[in-house]
Amino acid sequence: MREIFDKYWIGILLGILLPAAVGYVYIEQNHLWWLMENFGNREAILTRVCIISVFPNMALLFLFYTTETWKLARGVIIGALPYVLAAIALNF
Repeated sequence: MREIFDKYWIGILLGILLPAAVGYVYIEQNHLWWLMENFGNREAILTRVCIISVFPNMALLFLFYTTETWKLARGVIIGALPYVLAAIALNF
């Protein structure tokens, strides 16, 4: 059963979608849309949201390493790279 789900594309899809969902929920819960519209400085807020949204991927990475689904774990790391690169780009 493990071999069926141990695919790179599933890990990449999880690695891209999970941070997007976490970032959206974080922005909605903390009313950051209002803050960005009224006070500006969107880059600073989005940098922090990009960094915070990658943390659930680290939990998935730990889970996939303990279950020895290596391709899924590598896919999650690849899926997290756009968020890390966006945080770096927004910071400068």
